[in-house]
Amino acid sequence: MRAISGLWRWRGSPLRRPTDRAEAWVCLVALLLICTAAPAIGWLTGTAAQDSLRRSVAEQRHTRQRVPATVLRRMAYHPPETDPDAGAGRTVRSRVLAGWTAPDGTRRHGAVLSGLKSPHRGDRFMVWTDRQGHMTSRPLDSTTARAHAVLAGFGAALLAAALVETARRVVVWRMVRRRYARWDQAWERAGPDWGKAGTGS
Repeated sequence: MRAISGLWRWRGSPLRRPTDRAEAWVCLVALLLICTAAPAIGWLTGTAAQDSLRRSVAEQRHTRQRVPATVLRRMAYHPPETDPDAGAGRTVRSRVLAGWTAPDGTRRHGAVLSGLKSPHRGDRFMVWTDRQGHMTSRPLDSTTARAHAVLAGFGAALLAAALVETARRVVVWRMVRRRYARWDQAWERAGPDWGKAGTGS
């Protein structure tokens, strides 16, 4: 930002070097890209993510369903586990061997997490399955999908801004290195005569 303000302040200064003006222009272009391109990239990414997630929500709602399961027996003791799909950090208290009927009518069974505090043989609870009757997670809801799309857009905007700023720093660093290299060459040319009386006369 100092270089941008310097672009205006030094516009008529005899001490202004071409590299000062170039550095200020690089900073100005980077600022414009961060203020315009990064939000646009974030918006496009968020919109694309939301469209994709909306299709996933519709597909999952169509292909997944809740079916009643029956406890066959309680599994060996396991420490309490947290169900990632339960929301609000709900703790699942037990793992049981359960049986359920698939949509095609076949019987299936397997180890599942149960919210029952003290499950006994014959207790019933609901599980999510796909069309083949395999256990699956609950469908993604619209609110969660929207939150994921917003996060994707925000992350894309931040990444774009970071890339622009990184490019700006690299360009300015190379310009400064070239400036120092020219200074070194000028000092080497003036070195043998520097400080001698009558030099330059």
